[in-house]
Amino acid sequence: MRGERRVVVTGLGMVSPLGLNVLDTWRSLLAGHSGIRPIAAFDASQWPTRIAGEVWDFDPGAWVSPQEARRSDPFIQYAMAASCQALEDAKLLPEPEQPERIGVFLGTGVGGIGTIEQAVHKLTDRGVRHISPFTVTGMAHNMASGAVAVRWGLRGPNLSIGSACASSTHAIGMAARSICYGDADAMLSGGAEASITPIVVASFSAMRALSQHNDEPESASRPWHTARDGFVVSAGAGALLLEERERALRRGVHIYAELVGFAATDDGHHITMPPEDGAGARRAMSLALTDAAILAEDIQHINAHATSTPRGDAAESHAIRAVFGKQQESLALSATKSMTGHMLGAAGAVEAIFTVLAINDQVAPPTINLDQPDPSCVPDSVSGQAREWPIRHAISNSFGFGGTNSVLIFRRSDD
Repeated sequence: MRGERRVVVTGLGMVSPLGLNVLDTWRSLLAGHSGIRPIAAFDASQWPTRIAGEVWDFDPGAWVSPQEARRSDPFIQYAMAASCQALEDAKLLPEPEQPERIGVFLGTGVGGIGTIEQAVHKLTDRGVRHISPFTVTGMAHNMASGAVAVRWGLRGPNLSIGSACASSTHAIGMAARSICYGDADAMLSGGAEASITPIVVASFSAMRALSQHNDEPESASRPWHTARDGFVVSAGAGALLLEERERALRRGVHIYAELVGFAATDDGHHITMPPEDGAGARRAMSLALTDAAILAEDIQHINAHATSTPRGDAAESHAIRAVFGKQQESLALSATKSMTGHMLGAAGAVEAIFTVLAINDQVAPPTINLDQPDPSCVPDSVSGQAREWPIRHAISNSFGFGGTNSVLIFRRSDD
């Protein structure tokens, strides 16, 4: 990373379609379980797409007061849950040390879209006097990072980043640079998304971006498959506590991995479709390698963006081939969205956590639903079952609408 200060990961937190914490999610992921089911959040029984990855059995009361639960959008509640877990994991609770040196960067794609939908219905059906005064604080993108900072009195840099499906990856990378440049000593970073709402599912359906394998929800998300027909939209949140390495060593906390590389580019090509050769993704991976001061042959594992869209999976595969050449055949490549679905702005944070755990546990997660691999896509996916794998450096890829690309590189801790 640019700058003299090294950045390590000391805390992890998550809620996802596979579990309400990191350990349960990770165990389910390694076992090859799917979190995709018929939509329960609203009646989608007559819709073209009727499946999603919801945060099943989530109880906001476990993380926020009843009053906060009534006033806050679910994406804020998810962020609070993941952030609390990460802070506890990093041993920064009940009272964080030097809170003025701890910041919060969280990403989201659609923010409080559910709050907006409810407000529109109330305005239309009952009139302006029935709009809640908490509508703005429920729908604004920065309310997750703001609420987290207020909850624990964190007074360092605070930003909300909205860059579609790369949002939380950008948030993590920019948070790390804040530490490198000395703006903070620790940063709570990641993202949250509560995206299983009528307008979100309907909008992506209208774009024909979603899978319609409604009768087989668990096998609908099928990255790199010859019959892939779109992604499965999901919800969730992931939070990582990034910390200046010397500070973490002084505190004696567990270091999961070191964040050594970050890069962001844009395709400059099309608002929704990447170029066929994946040029923007290729440049992002190459620049991240440069930022990490390593070579392509130093990478052992990639958690691919791999959403299960025909164009996107192929473009990323071309980019990986361009960067890694023949070495791609010796990489362990995982498409974890085959199990979680696509959490939009939270996907990068959740997948960064998977990448960190892959390094920490020396195991590559599986890609499920890959009985018919597309020969034009990546050749050595970890298909079917998790694989023990020696991993020193690993990449986490995230790409989004608007042509935005973001890449993180993690390294096994030297401590």
